[in-house]
Amino acid sequence: MITPSAYSGKFIKVSEVKDAGGVLIVQLARSPVNAVHEEMWRELSSIFDKISRDGEVRAVVLGSNIPNFWCAGLDLVEAAKTISKPPSGQDAAREGIPLRQHILDFQNAISSIENCRQPVIAAVHGLAIGLSVDILCTCDIRYAASDTKFSIKEVDVGMAADIGTLARFPKIVGNQSAARELALTARMFDANEAKDIGFVNKVVQGSLDEVMKAAVATAKLIASKSPMGTVGTKHILLHARDNSVRDNLEYTATWNALALQSADSRDAFAAFTTKKPPVYKPLPKL
Repeated sequence: MITPSAYSGKFIKVSEVKDAGGVLIVQLARSPVNAVHEEMWRELSSIFDKISRDGEVRAVVLGSNIPNFWCAGLDLVEAAKTISKPPSGQDAAREGIPLRQHILDFQNAISSIENCRQPVIAAVHGLAIGLSVDILCTCDIRYAASDTKFSIKEVDVGMAADIGTLARFPKIVGNQSAARELALTARMFDANEAKDIGFVNKVVQGSLDEVMKAAVATAKLIASKSPMGTVGTKHILLHARDNSVRDNLEYTATWNALALQSADSRDAFAAFTTKKPPVYKPLPKL
């Protein structure tokens, strides 16, 4: 049994879609504009780590409950405090060690979405600035409302995006020229342009409510599938992104040598014969 209240935090709200077979909605909820500070990104990481371990959860929709804003990006007021701490008197190399660790912790926190066992569908609307793109890049599927405006904003605050956009965005869109233009200019691009370059795969007319409805519909469809199949597919796709075709084929063979012995495969094959929809058992809780 899923208990959404066990996942919700101060800045992230979690709810379950009724009668959806294990679909959770995770919403950024820090008023007024979802500017992300350290407490919020640590909370996001903790929530996705817990969700990943819950075998009852089959799919996740990641959205925002604030109209007009999906996420305004990094909370620059708080970030300035981290960057402008008075020097400790140590040399620059030693000063850099804790800052590097802070960045790595931040990267790992956002990567918790990608590392979540279950497929994560982003439902984005309104303004999605800076860190928003880092977060969206970690999602498996991205739907955008027609009112969405994106920006890879980091160059405008004197830095290179360091939480995942520059590593993931070019691979997602498959267009180095477009990726570099957007990252180097920080210009806004809308939902239709995002779809044209392959960053999102669906534009939904409307805003928050409409894009959430579309994302939930897809999440319910995924949740009806074999959890061994969906978890395995996500895992192998991520492996394929970072490895050669040959290595991925060999890895997939090893993975499926075990996965094909699951009850899910037997139930799916039996369903083809009986013409009845299969009922899959949840994965173990970790």
